[in-house]
Amino acid sequence: MKHFFGFSTAAALNILSSASAWTSNPNFRQYSVTTSQLHSSTSSTVAEKAVDESEYDLSLFSPCKINLFLRIIRKREDGFHDLASLFQTIGFGDMLHLKLLQDSETEDVFECNMEGVPTDKSNLVIRALDLVRSKTGNEDKFFKSNLVKKVPAQAGLGGGSGNAAAAMWGANELLGRPASLEELVDWSGDLGSDITFFLSEGTAYCTGRGEIMTPVAPLEDGTKVCIVKPDIGLSTPAVFKALKYDELSDINPEELLSRFMERGAVDAGVDAYVNDLEQPAFDCLPELGALKEELKIVEGFDHVMMSGSGTSIFCIGEPKDSDGFVKEFGQREGLNVFFSEFMSRKEGVWFEPN
Repeated sequence: MKHFFGFSTAAALNILSSASAWTSNPNFRQYSVTTSQLHSSTSSTVAEKAVDESEYDLSLFSPCKINLFLRIIRKREDGFHDLASLFQTIGFGDMLHLKLLQDSETEDVFECNMEGVPTDKSNLVIRALDLVRSKTGNEDKFFKSNLVKKVPAQAGLGGGSGNAAAAMWGANELLGRPASLEELVDWSGDLGSDITFFLSEGTAYCTGRGEIMTPVAPLEDGTKVCIVKPDIGLSTPAVFKALKYDELSDINPEELLSRFMERGAVDAGVDAYVNDLEQPAFDCLPELGALKEELKIVEGFDHVMMSGSGTSIFCIGEPKDSDGFVKEFGQREGLNVFFSEFMSRKEGVWFEPN
């Protein structure tokens, strides 16, 4: 029987009866990491067809994010939750290639290398293009887009939201910048909660559903981070359904923010790393909590916490015994390891891959 980081497929499906499980791992590559480069360690079901960038007008890196802290403030009358979180972009992400089509074209063309990603108008990239087109009065302009994905879904890394933000930025560039950044930020909340953040410069304090963004001083670029992602995924609704409101942290998120701003990510203190969604995620998937405990004792990691609603766990720092770490975690069936680092962008330009 196939096992995932220590438990059987059957057990995993039983645990995740209310969530989505990726027991066949169709959607992303597993990596072993021995340096800052990523090397494939298994045969991948992600299409490896090379993209000819000369066929496109613009190629944009689409970073993912981690939540350095995530406080759930309250459940709202509309069913959503108010939160307070410090978001940070990292240099692991996807690539979005865009081309403005000839005026004779009457619809967008969208391709993606990852099996299972919708390519119809439900995709966030297409929705983002449509939003910019509508808001700027360019209803007769259409795009060809090719999304090359590496970031897994149901990871708590905001991969799809980052793709949408990149599409908004890129469409605006190709249309001659009819919208200001402030307008893109304002419109982005129509698509989803996390998309607004990816229009920041890389570090931001987000409140409301996540769509109210307060830019803050960037944290140090190059801060090392390791992402450990089980093949098993958890749906965000399933995690929120398991939330126990009487077990939420009562620490003031403004205090947490001050800690990170004054001390940085490494020296903020263990108690500054708070994620109110860990408890429900670990209740849904106890083995995820056990994985965190394993990672906490790896020498070289300063802080270990789940990102967003999971199931990725991020580790600030880098293992002192990198070969031993890869042998223990990178080669373990059902786990995927990605080494990366904090990144930001300069005002007026988009994120550049590390």
